[in-house]
Amino acid sequence: MIEILNHLVDEIERRLGEEVDVDALAASRGTTGYHARRMFSSLAGMPVSEYVRRRRMTVAAADVIGGEELLTIAVRYGYGSVEAFGRAFRSVHGVSHGDVRRDGGPLRTQPTLRFRLTVEGSSAMDARIIERPAFRLVGHAARVPLIHDGVNPHIQRHIASLPPEAHARLKELGNSEPAGILQVSADVDPDYREGSELSYLHGVAVDADAELPGELDVIDVEEGAWVVFRATGPYPAALQSAYAASASEWFPSNPWRLRPGPSIVAVVERAEDFSTATCELWFPVERG
Repeated sequence: MIEILNHLVDEIERRLGEEVDVDALAASRGTTGYHARRMFSSLAGMPVSEYVRRRRMTVAAADVIGGEELLTIAVRYGYGSVEAFGRAFRSVHGVSHGDVRRDGGPLRTQPTLRFRLTVEGSSAMDARIIERPAFRLVGHAARVPLIHDGVNPHIQRHIASLPPEAHARLKELGNSEPAGILQVSADVDPDYREGSELSYLHGVAVDADAELPGELDVIDVEEGAWVVFRATGPYPAALQSAYAASASEWFPSNPWRLRPGPSIVAVVERAEDFSTATCELWFPVERG
């Protein structure tokens, strides 16, 4: 996977003024665009599209300072007008191209990325691969923004809005793995952009043929393989560390890749105040 991401970076650099077809590039290297985007975003801390924009504006700054016609520069880097180019330029550098042409800066540089697998000598990740038949996730869903670090207040408000009897009824319905009350993220942006919307479901897993109350939200899950990571420690920091380590350590070292589908958090044990917890993190995967 590291080699694939570095090849993607090289292609972006070679064709800064063109759109890079991530799906086609990933397929040519034996993986999927979905997996490549998720791994890029997790490791780089930004989606592919944001990295491309930053690199374009980094290189374009030299052309702006050189005094070339602005429309020529805009077209060179894939923009149809000076106005569109100017918005992108300001969003990266914080100043207009006119200011940079007059003053020579200030400029914010996005270096060319290079991905490396670093051996830290840390303890092995607690992970297992399981095959699951089709099942359903049922509960109460809401659209919320993606937040990478810390507690998501939008999810907190959603859960707090549910009456106690709703939790009790969900516990009675659950009859499948993963067990217990689940935190489900579905319809996630493949680029994993912070602030993008996802569907969050507070619910349980049930058999595919289970009879359900009509007012509950349902996510149908196809049969397939899952990787399950276990994380123990401060909540949600330990869980978010497991998310990061899955991308930086586990996936680059194993012949599995992410496939489209929901990610699931099952809380196995927790302190009464939820300050610490043992959680299982479920990702749908397929052999790479």
